[in-house]
Amino acid sequence: MVSGMINEDLLYLLAVNLYRLPFESRKDAQVIFSYVLRFKPANASPKSDPIAVSYIITNKPEVLIELCNGYDHKESATPAGTVLREVLKNDSAAAIILYDDPGAKSPNPQKGLAGIQPNAVQSGQGVFWKFFDWIDKGSFEVGADAFTTFRELLTRHKSMVAQYLSANFELFFEKYNNILVKSESYVTKRQSIKLLGEILLDRANYTVMTAYVDRGEHLKICMNLLRDERKMVQYEGFHVFKVFVANPHKSIAVQKILLQNRERLLNFLKHFLEDRTEDEQFMDEREFLIKQIRNMPAVPVEPTQKPAQLGVAR
Repeated sequence: MVSGMINEDLLYLLAVNLYRLPFESRKDAQVIFSYVLRFKPANASPKSDPIAVSYIITNKPEVLIELCNGYDHKESATPAGTVLREVLKNDSAAAIILYDDPGAKSPNPQKGLAGIQPNAVQSGQGVFWKFFDWIDKGSFEVGADAFTTFRELLTRHKSMVAQYLSANFELFFEKYNNILVKSESYVTKRQSIKLLGEILLDRANYTVMTAYVDRGEHLKICMNLLRDERKMVQYEGFHVFKVFVANPHKSIAVQKILLQNRERLLNFLKHFLEDRTEDEQFMDEREFLIKQIRNMPAVPVEPTQKPAQLGVAR
């Protein structure tokens, strides 16, 4: 049964037409996908991939792309997202989605993993880049589910994502900061700032983190978050701000901004979220940042270590 379904490309057709199905049929389709994509013969190795997953990755990666495109319609967002997150446990499936790039100028385009060039800078036309608009401009149902899948993509397969972010640093953070962090949606804004902090503080992303906190414009965005009228946005912004201040190799640009605003920052931080008296870790971190800013030299000092140059030319 599984083999026959795969050979006839029914999974692809089901993914493409998921939003057209009635509500109960969409639930049935989700069950079918979940079963087929988990199925293994009784004699299969415990470490082997399910038959359908291996087939899709090698021969029909379009199935994964069309599941992502399920976020184009609120009707298919939840069932498609549920199936996607199950498949994304596989690093090769995650790679197919991250590196999908129909705008790439490749002399020998190949399907699936064979066509992936991990160090190439992407055009921004692949399906991964659609997540920014699905999250920010979709309905609540679409945006919430898309963000859950987006987060899964960026946090599960750490070494792959670190390489991906390094190669696509400029494009990724231009979209992340301007679309998600500056979103008018409170939920999107808060979730995105929290995820940004998690990405920067993950050891696997150390190189990406040092490049991010090297930019003065990134610090300015973060400082604006501290002044947001909503306390949870302030709180999540604080966890990104502390990475800039705690960095022992601050760039000249970052030092200038902190020094120009030193007195205002010290006064501001002294009373920042002062009602969080039971959060001892936050209180300690706030005092640490105050001390770091107060003890900065009067004039910027050239850092002894600079971040790696990220991204490569097309």
